[in-house]
Amino acid sequence: MIISKTPYRISFFGGGSDYPAWYKKYGGEVLSTTIDKYIYISCRFSPKYFEKKYRIVWRKIENVQKAKEINHKAVRELLRYLKIKPGLEIHYYGDLPARSGMGSSSCFTVGLMQTLHRIKKIELNKLKLANKSIYFEQKVMKEIVGSQDQTSASFGGFNKITFNRTGLIQVKKILSNKNINKLNDNLILIYTGINRTAHKIANNYINKLTKEKRKHIQRIISYVREGEKILNTGKIDDFGVLLNDAWMEKKALSNLITNSKINEIYDQAIKHGALGGKLLGAGGGGFLLMYMKEKERKFFFKKFKKLVNIPFNFTKTGSEIIFDEITGKQK
Repeated sequence: MIISKTPYRISFFGGGSDYPAWYKKYGGEVLSTTIDKYIYISCRFSPKYFEKKYRIVWRKIENVQKAKEINHKAVRELLRYLKIKPGLEIHYYGDLPARSGMGSSSCFTVGLMQTLHRIKKIELNKLKLANKSIYFEQKVMKEIVGSQDQTSASFGGFNKITFNRTGLIQVKKILSNKNINKLNDNLILIYTGINRTAHKIANNYINKLTKEKRKHIQRIISYVREGEKILNTGKIDDFGVLLNDAWMEKKALSNLITNSKINEIYDQAIKHGALGGKLLGAGGGGFLLMYMKEKERKFFFKKFKKLVNIPFNFTKTGSEIIFDEITGKQK
């Protein structure tokens, strides 16, 4: 058996510029971090005497004879793409809900990509893992997805990720300091309970770029360097204000990015002392990130008693194999 552990991510600034349709024309940048919430994938060769060759456990339980019969698209296509020999049992476990803006789809791809390569006794470095996952989702699966989630999940840590017009991806680590620790303390992660499909929202603005939308994305990209500067030398409360500015720009990209329920939560958070925030991912639902200090949270959550606040911490490590009984290599 092999078990992988892959972190979810929080993207602060630059989202949207990581889509190839954008960065291969204009270049892009994002500022993001991984957090201590994970996707775990276990994989083993099925015993030969099992009636069915494949057992896939996710929100469904699939027992099928042939890989092409697997309903989970990413599993089915990755088994075919990597030419994995028949007879596998794969289990998926996630700390957070799918379709919630935390990069779960790409996180799953990265974890499964790493696990299946280890099954084949192939080691992938962080860059190869990211690039293979990006290629698989964008070219093989034909999904309308960006390139930051796979990169963040593969590398881990707090990073500025640059997407060059040539397709080259560069990762710059933001070293831990007092401001980053304060930022972690001042952020809250709120689950709105609204699920959405990211590619439908992203397609609405990334592949339908007007001159005005290009201006909004360019301003969102400019916040990446401003945010990095604040983390290194500035007043950390300015980061919260910058989140608000970026959210205003993002909302202008599409009427699918927010809705009345999300706007009410956001506006009330600001009223109760939050300096800024944003919906994570493409928008439309999922998790709302707010910059709100500890003393101000009690009154906000008293008003919104049904909202779930998810405690989290920034992490430094990307996807890793934590158990491997085939090669004997452990974490």
